Amino acid sequence: MTDKRYPRAFSHIGITVPDLEKAIEFYTGVMGWYLLMGPEVIKEEKETAIGQMCIDVFGTGWKEFKIAHISTSDKVGIELFQFPAKPASGGGFEPFKTGIFHFCVQDPDIEGLAEKIVEAGGRQRMPIREYFPGEKPFKMVYMEDPFGNIIEIYSHSYELTYSAGAYV
Repeated sequence: MTDKRYPRAFSHIGITVPDLEKAIEFYTGVMGWYLLMGPEVIKEEKETAIGQMCIDVFGTGWKEFKIAHISTSDKVGIELFQFPAKPASGGGFEPFKTGIFHFCVQDPDIEGLAEKIVEAGGRQRMPIREYFPGEKPFKMVYMEDPFGNIIEIYSHSYELTYSAGAYV
């Protein structure tokens, strides 16, 4: 049964990257997010709560990984993970595969943020477009960070973008 009393708040998302230090530099420097903790090395062991929790989640055989915690200005957490090198699983842009295929940030200066992402080694996947031409002055664009993760940028909030009559 669905609890319709209130929507849950978004706490955090985990993103796997190939180079944790470069990812910290990108997300703090380009996106302006705050480094809260790390980078740290988590070892596969059962003596600490974090070690046991990671075995619960990842199973055994991973030996160790690096992690850092960062935060957006609206208090959404980002866990950055760097796992030991594994063979690529196909990689690339796979929007039709089950799972998270992008995350979205809001910036009224889409052009400026898109330029910073490209300058930092990312990629612009499409031209900046108006979301509702002639109705609302809202823009959006899909980008990639330097590690291939998809970032969508909105000029306005999610609520304003999708609610009818919210911008008159």
